[in-house]
Amino acid sequence: MSNGLSRRISRRFFLGSVGASAVMGSQVFAGPPTASLRPVMRGKEFYKRAVRSAEEIIRSEKLSGQVAFAVADAGTGRWLECENEREGTPPASVTKAITALYALDTLGADHRFTTRLCATGGIVNGEVQGNLILIGGGDPTLDTDGLADMAAELKAKGVRSVKGDFKVYEASLPVLRQIDPEQPDHVGYNPGVSGIALNYNRVHFEWKRAGGDYAVTMQGRTEKYRPAVMMAGMQVKDRKTPIYTYEDLADRDNWTVAKGALGTGGARWLPVRKPGLYVGDVFATLAGSQGIRLGRAQMIAELPAGTFVVTRKSGELRGILQDMLKFSTNLTAEMVGLAATQKRIGAVGSLRASAAEMNRWAIASLDMVAPKLVDHSGLGDESMVSALDMAKALLKMRDTGLRPILKQFVMRDEKGRPNDSHPIIVNAKTGTLNFVSGLAGYMTAKDGTELVFAIFAADEAKRVKISRADRERPPGSRSWNGRAKRVQQALIERWGVMYGG
Repeated sequence: MSNGLSRRISRRFFLGSVGASAVMGSQVFAGPPTASLRPVMRGKEFYKRAVRSAEEIIRSEKLSGQVAFAVADAGTGRWLECENEREGTPPASVTKAITALYALDTLGADHRFTTRLCATGGIVNGEVQGNLILIGGGDPTLDTDGLADMAAELKAKGVRSVKGDFKVYEASLPVLRQIDPEQPDHVGYNPGVSGIALNYNRVHFEWKRAGGDYAVTMQGRTEKYRPAVMMAGMQVKDRKTPIYTYEDLADRDNWTVAKGALGTGGARWLPVRKPGLYVGDVFATLAGSQGIRLGRAQMIAELPAGTFVVTRKSGELRGILQDMLKFSTNLTAEMVGLAATQKRIGAVGSLRASAAEMNRWAIASLDMVAPKLVDHSGLGDESMVSALDMAKALLKMRDTGLRPILKQFVMRDEKGRPNDSHPIIVNAKTGTLNFVSGLAGYMTAKDGTELVFAIFAADEAKRVKISRADRERPPGSRSWNGRAKRVQQALIERWGVMYGG
């Protein structure tokens, strides 16, 4: 169910995830079509009759379900071709382009998230007289390396011990067990959400055969550090299925894995359901390596008065969002979306409530008519956006600096070569779910004509038959999505010829 990545446009280039962020602007464009559009060819454009129609493209790939698209001239706002353009379709990770604009408009491109260490009771002779509190400030990019830097800085500030307890505050954002409850328990792209995060709220599970048994580790690892994690445990069970089971204990994520599925060894990232305990667990280990002994982290719901000892700021929001869209990171989308909503209207209790505010903003700011998003990442099944609404938003965003920070692709042939000396250039955001494929962005035709487009495909009949256990890799989904990507590429090639001679 997660978005795949690719490094160049080819038959598979649309599997990638592309960055998108901008500052809002406004521009007046021609009104949207009241009926589906077909191009009308003039005599001097007779050669265009050889170009396949959209119907022929879709039929040739035997793509089941519905394809919706809308394409417009970016300079004039004139609508060129539309089909099923008003039908709502799950946008998948194309949602993240809207979230990026929402966060930028609300928080500002230079916004930085802050993580702090606070001491209560003062510090005497290197000892914190009260408690040491790790305070999350909504930074989705915090990793073990960053925590290690904070532990080292704590020591550099002269702290050697803590008389009281070690506590973690994660309630600066809503504390949620997962993004989408309909996903399988073990998928790493569906972790818990709160005001503090570490390694995108994923724990590294690794296993190696040792005789007739397995040695397993659960770590908050990066390239530099591999601290063991105590709040997430794994047991190997002598069974074939289910491969994973999860038990939500009060202070622990408890996992089991089927011995028959492990082979000789391997590794994968598992989601963390208790972000605050996870960060606290890893920080206590890192602080211990600096000679600062901390007890087991305790969660608190309110912040007491104290002195900030260490402050760590994230990078600027613009860069965070560009990476979010490049790698299609669900957790980043949800955390920045929640932060934006909280600044606009105050605290909300759920992703659905936050997305509802983003829908209202999109109608007012992006000229969208009826966006129905239920989260900020596009992971939830119930989100719906029409191709026309998405294309209208892109028209609105055209002069706001969005396109330059979208990842750029050059149309290439099967051997990876540009099609000719004046290739079609595409900057777009993709979205992929099971039997859902979306693509929306900008393209420059060979003659320099700039177009705005949105393409959504979905086979709802196949989607409703997928069991929860099969949602990570349901039968037939991979081949269907591959055909959808080829349809997208062929449509872009068509538009490049039809409207950019």
